[in-house]
Amino acid sequence: MTTSDLIVIGGGLVGTAIAYGAAGQGLRVTVLDEGDDALRASRGNFGLVWVQGKGLGMAPYARWTLGSARLWPQLRDALRDETGIDVCLRQPGGFHLCFSEADMEERRQRLQSIQDALQGDYPFEMLGHRELAQRLPGVGPGVVGASYTPMDGHTNPLKLLRALHAACQRRGVRIVGRHGAQSITPEADGFTVKAGAGGQARFVAPRVVLAAGLGNRKLAAEVGLHAPVAPNRGQVLIGERATRFLDFPTTYVRQTDEGTIQLGDSMEDVGFDDGTTAGVLADIARRGVRSFPALAGLKLVRAWGALRVMSPDGYPIYQESPTCPGAFVTTCHSGVTLAAAHALRVAPWVAGGEPPREIDVFTGDRFLNSNQTFHHAH
Repeated sequence: MTTSDLIVIGGGLVGTAIAYGAAGQGLRVTVLDEGDDALRASRGNFGLVWVQGKGLGMAPYARWTLGSARLWPQLRDALRDETGIDVCLRQPGGFHLCFSEADMEERRQRLQSIQDALQGDYPFEMLGHRELAQRLPGVGPGVVGASYTPMDGHTNPLKLLRALHAACQRRGVRIVGRHGAQSITPEADGFTVKAGAGGQARFVAPRVVLAAGLGNRKLAAEVGLHAPVAPNRGQVLIGERATRFLDFPTTYVRQTDEGTIQLGDSMEDVGFDDGTTAGVLADIARRGVRSFPALAGLKLVRAWGALRVMSPDGYPIYQESPTCPGAFVTTCHSGVTLAAAHALRVAPWVAGGEPPREIDVFTGDRFLNSNQTFHHAH
């Protein structure tokens, strides 16, 4: 039996960001990590620190996302100072490419609605093709225009995950690999988590955070919480290293810090299948070439599918259990963008502080109304 002040279930970007922050609050933290065979969104994502377009009809999410993006340089600097690892954060702004006038108008209305809800604290521009080509040389003639905001950026998610693990260990966090949580039992003075093969290993703490991604659905019910998350697949293509041609991230194409080309943005409800399909990858490739025709000769080196962790409305779930105080659920599909908020704002809350005011609306209880229909937020 292992005791600590806090058990974090999940060793991906959400769990390690919270564990890192909680250790900085002076807590003795144990992370239970299922292992490399887990369905990790942390290793299959697009690496964007992205704000624009998020939070339509849900102003608190727009504020939460924007706040995390603004905190990101603080997290980057802290991780570099503690570990020597540069997570390669760049925040030059980002572009969402549009392929028709109708797309342009829909995008303008979306961003204008969010800007109005945030009382102007949400800068954006709508650029026609000529203006866009001045900022993104090589953009294809089929791109009618784009939205641009200075709030957006990108990072290297693999270096971020490595840095968080290294920083956690430097702060004394115990990371236990191959020990996925099997069950949680509330006790009089805390919680017992059984983990590993057959649940033979026992871990005890007065506080527990569920950051197990798609595993949160089952575990939440054991501590009086509701987390009806489901998988949504995204597929990604990776092209070989190329001469630097794209200094800004876009929603469909980005050039990584290492020079490789990443193409993506698909959404499929296919259950727990994280494979790839020729049809979707072909669509991604065609859109990439339409965006930047020079990519037509790009050699592809790999492809993958990964599963997003989606709630019914697409927004996060953050909640302390009303019946088992000390048990928290944290789940989202933007673990990269929200990493700074998780480390610097959620972690102090689960360590005993006040909850961030923006997250009051993100309890899992909102999904208990059977008369309400939810749609994924994009």
